[in-house]
Order: sequence, then C-alpha cells, then structure tokens
Amino acid sequence: MNAVQRMVMAAGIAASASAAPFPGTQTQWFGWPRWDFEHDGRRCIVVAPTNEAPGRPWIWRARFWGHEPQADLALLRLGYHVAHMDVAEMFGSPRAVAHWDRFHELLVKEHGFAPRAALEGMSRGGLYIYNWAAANPGKVTCIYADAPVLDIRSWPGGKGRGPGHSPTWAACLKEFGLTEETAKDFRGNPLDRLEPLARAGIPLLHVCGEADTVVPIEENTLLLAQRYRELGGKITVIAKPNGEHHPHSLKDPARIVNFILENTPRMEGFRQPDPPVPYGADYFTLRGGLSGFPAGPARVVFLGGSITAGGGWRDHVGESLRRRFPSTQFEFVNAGIPSLGSTPHAFRLVRDALSKGRIDLMFVEAAVNDETNGMTPEEMLRGMEGVVRHARAHQPDMDIVLLHFADPGKTKTLASGATPVVVAQHERVAGHYGTPSIDLAREVFERMHAGEFTWEKDFRDLHPSPFGHRLYAASIDRLFDASGFAAPRRARPMPAPLDPLSYDGGCLAPPESARGSKGWTLDPAWGPTDGKGTRPGYVRVPMMVASEAGAELEFDFTGRGIGLMIASGPDAGIVEWSVDGAPAQRRDLFTQWSPQLHLPWAVMLDPALKPGPHTLRLRMTAEKNPKSAGTACRIVHFLVNVSG
Repeated sequence: MNAVQRMVMAAGIAASASAAPFPGTQTQWFGWPRWDFEHDGRRCIVVAPTNEAPGRPWIWRARFWGHEPQADLALLRLGYHVAHMDVAEMFGSPRAVAHWDRFHELLVKEHGFAPRAALEGMSRGGLYIYNWAAANPGKVTCIYADAPVLDIRSWPGGKGRGPGHSPTWAACLKEFGLTEETAKDFRGNPLDRLEPLARAGIPLLHVCGEADTVVPIEENTLLLAQRYRELGGKITVIAKPNGEHHPHSLKDPARIVNFILENTPRMEGFRQPDPPVPYGADYFTLRGGLSGFPAGPARVVFLGGSITAGGGWRDHVGESLRRRFPSTQFEFVNAGIPSLGSTPHAFRLVRDALSKGRIDLMFVEAAVNDETNGMTPEEMLRGMEGVVRHARAHQPDMDIVLLHFADPGKTKTLASGATPVVVAQHERVAGHYGTPSIDLAREVFERMHAGEFTWEKDFRDLHPSPFGHRLYAASIDRLFDASGFAAPRRARPMPAPLDPLSYDGGCLAPPESARGSKGWTLDPAWGPTDGKGTRPGYVRVPMMVASEAGAELEFDFTGRGIGLMIASGPDAGIVEWSVDGAPAQRRDLFTQWSPQLHLPWAVMLDPALKPGPHTLRLRMTAEKNPKSAGTACRIVHFLVNVSG
C-alpha cells in the first residue's frame, strides 16, 4: 500500500469510527471478526476488515456462504466488509427481495455501510443478486456473478440443455405461485429484468465454465450478455475453457477483485497487479518444491528434444537463475537432441547427464516427441519413469522438473475437453515421485482461447518463435517464484515403480558389441549419401550397418529389456528378431519421418525379459515397407535395460 492509499484508508477508518457495533455472536472467519445474528427473521453474517476502506464499501454475498471465498478474503484485506443474509430456497422471489431490502437498510442506516454495494452470486445466487438489483439499481455498484442461474426454466426447471432438479423445481414453482404451464410465460427472471441495470450503468462480470451442464452457459450467461449489450450495458465474461459448474471463482481472484475495486468509489487506486494467467490458475504443480543452490559450483541439465536443443527458453532460464543466485557458478548442460523422446532419454541418461557429475536441477521435456513419434501410453510412462527413477537412484537429492510443451495435436485434444494422453502419463510420473511439473501445452491453449495470441501469427510452430520461448521461460520463472527454492536439499523417497517394466536401468551398448555378424559391417563414421537430413550424434559415429536381406548378427547382454537405437532413413527395412531362441518376430523400422530424415529412432523389441543373460538374434528380411526404398538397418546403439 503506498502513502496516498494509507492516507485514504486512514480517513475511511476515522469516518466510520462512530458506526454502531454489530449484534449477535462474535467469532473468527479466516482471522477476521465475524458476527452472526438474526434480522427480519433471517440468519445474517457480517465479517469486518482489520482496516476499513474509506466509505465502508462492502460486498454482499448471496447463497453458499464461505464457498470458494478467495475474492471475499482479498476484499477483506483491502478494507471491505463482507455481508450475507440467508434467504435460501426463495429463488430471488419478491419475498427474498423484501428481506434483502430490510437488511440493506440495517447495514446502511445503522452501521454506516456505503449506500451502494457490490453484489456477488454463485449458481442460484444469480437469481437473488439480479432480482434485487433490478428492484434497486441505485443501490448497486457492480455485479459479480459466477456460473449464475438467470432463468428458472433452465435450472431448476431443466427445460433446456441441463438436467434440472425436480424437487427444487417444485419448490421454485410454489415460491413464485407458478404451475408448469404458467412458468412457460414467466417474465420475472434476471434475463427479463435487465433494462433497469443498463439504464443505471451497472457493470457486470460473469465467471463461467464453458462446459457447464448444470447451468448451461448458452441459456444463461451468454444470453444475458447478448441482451445486456443490446441495451447498451457493459459486461465482461470470463469463460473457462472446458470448465464445468464447479469449481466456482478463480484460484487467483485478482481479475474479480480489480473489477470490484474499479467500480467502487475511492477504491480505484487500490487496483491489484494484473494476474499472470487468463483463468486464475497457473500451470505448474510444485509438489516437493525446489531446493536452493550453493554459493559455489552448481550444475543444471536440460534433457529434451529439439525445442531444448535450440536454446531460447533454456537460455532465458539460465539468465534467470544467474540473477537469482549471483554467487553461484552455474554450469548449464544442453542435453537436447532433436527428435528424441522419453524412451531414448531413459537410455542415454547416463551418457548425456549423469556422467557429467553432480546435478542440482534437471529439466526434462519429452511430451512433444512422445506424442508426434506415436509412442504408446505404456512407452510414454516407461520412458519418463525410467528417467526420473534412474536419476533419483543415482542421486537421491536431485531436483527434477517435467515440462509438457505444446503442439497442434495437444491443442486439438484440449479443445475437445480431454487431457492429452502423454501429459496424463508424464503427470502420473511427476505425481508419483513428487517432482514439479508445468503443463505448458494447457497454458498455450488457454491463452489462445483467451485471445492473447494465435498459433499461426505468434507461436508459429511446435518449435516456438522467440515469443513462444519467452512464454515458456516466463512460466518456469513463476514456478521459481512460487517455490522460493525453499525446499531443503534432501534425499527424496523412492516409491515402488508405477510400471515394473520402466526403463530405469537404461544404458547404451556400442554397436561393435555384436558378434557372429553375417552381412553386417561396422562403419566407424557413417554418413548418408542421399542428401537427406540427420541429427547431431547420429551421423559420423560408429554404426553397425546392413543393407541386404539375410544379413544376421547376435548380441549378448545381461538385463531385463532389449531394444535398438537406429538411424531410420528412406531405405529402412524390416528386421526379424528373437531372444534366446524364442519364435522370431518382425519389426518395421520405417517411420513417417523416414522419407526426409535419417531419424534417431528407439525400437524396444522386448521390454519384459527375465533379468539375467540373454542373446538377441537379428536378421534382415527381404520384405520392406511399401514407402521404403530399401532393406537397410543402421544400429547406433543397443538399448539394454539392466536389472534394477
């Protein structure tokens, strides 16, 4: 609070010092003094702020006292009173309006409250606040309605898209003196009584869920908004994408609070900072939080695909950490390799991360490549759990943050109201091991839904524009702010695995480990001659190469799972494989990306072996994918999941 605000607040306290005390029983509500009393035969509640704002402003809450109170609590901190009169099951009828008239008179005349109040109504509370405002437009500063009922035929009647509630509908008809037939022509709904509010210039704010099936937004808020604007009224609608009837309010109520402040005389200067997110809830989950950094060397690893390899967000995060910890000498390890998802991450973890030495913080992103590369839900979980579990087994006090980056497929899934499978699987891992995570795919979708930017003009690609990289980094910065790096550096508990077949023993075996090869050659620095693309680390390195049908090799290993890391190019063929003489199986090595790229591709052949020594046999077949130009296989590594 600045000096001017303190002076205004002090003036408000002095002006209200002579107001009469409240009657009834005094208790505490979230630390503020609360009075419960009866007036006009109805139960009433008033909560007073510690420091009153000038003019004794107040917010008048209709139904469901104490439910999702974050806006009420924020206003108490700013000097507002919070008031409530229980007129339950009167549905905003003339009888309810009369009770409220007498409560308003009590608070204004005997307790010095501001003559005009901000009204707050959740769900059926919309009937109360709107019908009272229509009868008393000169006594209202503004209206905040949350998933409000605005037509009794929608709820509890259930005459539209919603199910309604038969017992409540019967009580509602009785309260208004209606029948099923006369209710069809009822004109006492908030939707029918907007003209007095528009003439008085009362601003409206509605917070709703777009997927509300109890009080459908189309029959209530959107219809009211259309009519109110046609009357010249001002209304703001915050429509939460895929939001249902619950939860009400916004987790961060700043937009609600600012709306009320801006429409309360002498309170405009107390406006809060704009919230950083469009729908009141941020996109990170802290879980175990983050530890701080020492005043010496510290290492941060970025394990991911091309979005990580290219810098951008990674560079911004490094700058942020240096600002926050100026006495720390950071080493930032770029372990991003384009095209790679969680399965190859799990097997290259030792080589590209753990071998670097002690790691204080590791970011892991694989959601884009796991999805676009067509990994199964099981592979998505096994790969990500493999990374987290292996890292924690190696260094129990390592902090790990999982990132779920955006792509058009995830945006489409989120728009349908579903959670992308890869995000759900990676979140299972984050929750199980208590690691922070950030759902950046949801953030991008919701910000686009709110009209902040578009994919085509601003984000541009799943490899984000500089704008997108800044957005990712800003979200990570908010996680940093929320964590405060306050968690003690400690060994994290190791729970039982989510999937016993997870790749938490992943390691890379060199291609020259093969034996008994026939038709295979070890190329010490393989490179393509067809002009197609490659990836760093998967070109000019040793590879075991075969291009003719009938080529055979064997590979002896000890572990509980076996696979191949290959360069899958335009001529990728079909391999026949077996372990320990079991019946042979076939695997097509050609991918959707193969025509343009010698793609690094992880192929898990058998993830469920009995732990111990085994022999893998490979043979190139004469068959090939119809889109392939040949019958080749180029093995960069054997993938061995060793016994845990």
